[in-house]
Amino acid sequence: MLKATSSLGVIFFPAYDWAISSSHPEREERLLYTQDQFREEGLFDVEGISEHRPLRATDQDILRTHFCFPSVDHVCTESHRISAGGAIRAAKLVLEQKTRRAFALVRPPGHHAMKVVHGNRGFCNINIEAVMIEWIREKYGRKRIAIVDTDCHHGDGTQDVYWHDPDILFISMHQDGRTLYPGSGFPEENGGPRALGRTINIPLPPRTSDTGYLHALENVVLPILADFKPDLVINSAGQDNHYSDPITNMQFSAQGYARLNDLLKPDIAVLEGGYSIKGALPYVNLGICLAMAGCDYSAVREPDYHADLLREEPETLEYIKQLCGQLTDNYFHPQPGAFKKEGEHFIRERKIYYDTEGILEKQREALKDCDQCRGVRLIQTSSSHILTCLGIELPIDCCPVCEQEGYEAFKRTNDDHLIVQLLDQKNKQYRYRPRK
Repeated sequence: MLKATSSLGVIFFPAYDWAISSSHPEREERLLYTQDQFREEGLFDVEGISEHRPLRATDQDILRTHFCFPSVDHVCTESHRISAGGAIRAAKLVLEQKTRRAFALVRPPGHHAMKVVHGNRGFCNINIEAVMIEWIREKYGRKRIAIVDTDCHHGDGTQDVYWHDPDILFISMHQDGRTLYPGSGFPEENGGPRALGRTINIPLPPRTSDTGYLHALENVVLPILADFKPDLVINSAGQDNHYSDPITNMQFSAQGYARLNDLLKPDIAVLEGGYSIKGALPYVNLGICLAMAGCDYSAVREPDYHADLLREEPETLEYIKQLCGQLTDNYFHPQPGAFKKEGEHFIRERKIYYDTEGILEKQREALKDCDQCRGVRLIQTSSSHILTCLGIELPIDCCPVCEQEGYEAFKRTNDDHLIVQLLDQKNKQYRYRPRK
């Protein structure tokens, strides 16, 4: 009988009652074939691999992470709460030392959900990894956490949530944004003014195979992780890089995914994308589980797998090597960005499109340039569906001056704001005030 050298907890949640549509790629069948494969292969007969039920994320779990307008219930369903709760269960297993590692095989996914949420974009409503991370930091204190996002689409939501946070290292390996949604994730996107170098983007060309992915992992990701020395490593484990995925253009295999996790050794993995329901997900998920548990994964193969047919062209691999040779500088020697400044605040103005629901958001962020802490952040946001709202974030190291400024902004009567939400990471206060 096989025995895990690293105990692994697996959390399943297929979300039977939620789908964008019955024929949409993001639907419950994504995980049903995986469940069948695990049973057929006897995964839970392996000593040290166990199955666990998800928790349910509360309003507070979501509000310590997101500004949800007009409300939490408006932007997420019960399935979204349980998906995030599955990620929290994974963290709880690891941090309570019930298992050495954990893999949350849950849906709906979350890595396109940004700090402000008005609805669904990129199949995501709330950012389940971010909800998990903020739960960890509230329950277990301030930690250095690395997120390695291996979804084929750039994790623009996770990047946005942690853009200003020097305690979180976000690395995204994805198909080049010039060729795929959401059209972002370029090397020059490397963090806000107080977190330069904490965002690392690795945009890989279409048709990158196992060789290219693993080269990027070994020559960019692992050296940066070794320097950052995180308390926890989280794999935002999107599986739409697979060669059979219907909405992407990459050539990754189940063996490649297993080897990636073998080298990365994440403490926690959380499922993101992956839409080849029969051809990829059962094999990739099995390979990842075996690798995380320290078991032999060499026999995991897709029925139609042919390595020679999937290998990238020599010029593609050469491009990847040249790109990777430049990317570590974005962490070790980050260049100051051209950040807009108005008085004592850094300003970021954006328009964000929610492709699934047709919502266009207009956003203005003001981050105080404080020499005592990371600075209070105020985000004014409106959309085609809602009037102007205000989100106020006080950082975990908030100084008394920024704390006072944040609470004064929350208490101030202002008919210009339909809803005001306060996220106080220092004092663990999460408040919500609608206009009277």
